[in-house]
Amino acid sequence: MAEPSSKQKVEERAQELCEPLIAAEGLELLDLEFIREHGGWILRLFIDKPGGTVGVEECALASHAVDKALDIEDFIPHEYSLECSSPGLNRPLKKSAHFEAVKGKQVRIKTFAPLFEPPRKNFLGTLRQVSADAVTVEVEGAGPFTINLKDIARANLEFQP
Repeated sequence: MAEPSSKQKVEERAQELCEPLIAAEGLELLDLEFIREHGGWILRLFIDKPGGTVGVEECALASHAVDKALDIEDFIPHEYSLECSSPGLNRPLKKSAHFEAVKGKQVRIKTFAPLFEPPRKNFLGTLRQVSADAVTVEVEGAGPFTINLKDIARANLEFQP
């Protein structure tokens, strides 16, 4: 198996460090990304709040909860900005519980490698079933596809007005 990239190592370590600190504030760390944008490197945390909408106050709370711990651990190899954000309308789906919460709704899934016959990596459809390790998506005109969570590179709720 390939050695994880520096970016991937930062994301994994940040997830381990930030998740319990954010949970202690009554919030959930849905996802995070460590990316280079025009202004430099950004560690962006996507947070959610059970039964409510994430606002500026929750973002500030999450940021304060992790800021000092990130400075103390000092595992990020270069300067970066910390951002906290709500997941937005097209919220990311990572865990089985995230998929369960949107069962019956439209989702977009991209897999690491092509699956099924004919091979495809992109699935847009209605989420029909969720288990601990797989989801089933009904793609209009193509039928149901059961995809293992370990094969999913990225998944999100597909907002429908």
